[in-house]
Amino acid sequence: MMSENTHARRSGIAQVIFNLLNPIPYGLFIAALIFDIIYVYSANLMWTKSASWLILIALLFAVIPRVINLVQVWFSAARRTLPAGKIDFWLNLIAILVAILNCFVHARDAYAAVPQAVICSAITVICLLIANIIVSTRRNATGGVSS
Repeated sequence: MMSENTHARRSGIAQVIFNLLNPIPYGLFIAALIFDIIYVYSANLMWTKSASWLILIALLFAVIPRVINLVQVWFSAARRTLPAGKIDFWLNLIAILVAILNCFVHARDAYAAVPQAVICSAITVICLLIANIIVSTRRNATGGVSS
């Protein structure tokens, strides 16, 4: 009985951590996309360097919620995951992988990173937006319950 309470408490704590950290990367990735677009039009190095820092910080914040989501979607016996949860997981994973690629693109000379950096940032943001739409649609369809 004690192990069941401990397990329930751990998953509750994991859900709280997930809910706290999950939105942070979205804002940082969107800001990085905006900074990349500004750099295209201004050619001021500050914008591309700032975008690379935003992407790095967003990736640091994105790892913990994705690990929690990995366990909830693929390894949790107590939850029955809907296909929307798996699609959300894969879209977030693709966004993270593209953002890692974007870090390497930003590591190059600023002028050499122009088209690829904007494209990678846009793909990252689009994947995250589609994942958010899927999650919010699922929550509305199930009466506000998230899994």
